[in-house]
Amino acid sequence: MFGKIPLALLGLSVGSILTIMGVIAYAFGKPTLNLNGFFYGIPLFLGGLALKASELKPIPYSKPTSPEVLALREEQATEIQQKLRKDITRYRYGQPVHLDYPLMKLAIAPDEELPNLQELREEAIEGNYALILDFYSPFVSLEQWQDKQEKIEKFFGPGIRTTLAQTQEEWIELALITVTDDN
Repeated sequence: MFGKIPLALLGLSVGSILTIMGVIAYAFGKPTLNLNGFFYGIPLFLGGLALKASELKPIPYSKPTSPEVLALREEQATEIQQKLRKDITRYRYGQPVHLDYPLMKLAIAPDEELPNLQELREEAIEGNYALILDFYSPFVSLEQWQDKQEKIEKFFGPGIRTTLAQTQEEWIELALITVTDDN
């Protein structure tokens, strides 16, 4: 729940209210409220500004997930797929892009040229649950992604196979597909 609420907005809102309360208390000669408003309001407001400057918004779904795929997710999704989906669909702070750590760990690209995750969707591929991530990747070609495909599969855990595709120029689609005992 709290990942859906931007902490920056909370800090800015509460800090603004307390600061305004402090200014009003100062105008009416209420020293206790004045001090509380300034000592708590201004730092909260500044903290909210700092969070806003380093905020990454949640990644949107490119299309709604069907009830059939939701049932597949409950049945087949690995723990890593679940954590990954929850992580990228909430507000993040202090990171250059979503999934920066995995992308750097996999050595997909140098730090300043990391692909930027833009959208996700969930689908059924050959009867298996798939979490599909769409990256804007102007500095990393499909061939570079494909060179790391085996490493990506190992990184995202047992029970996962990946497919890579270039959907349009500078866009890479990474599908993390659950491997079941049936296939």
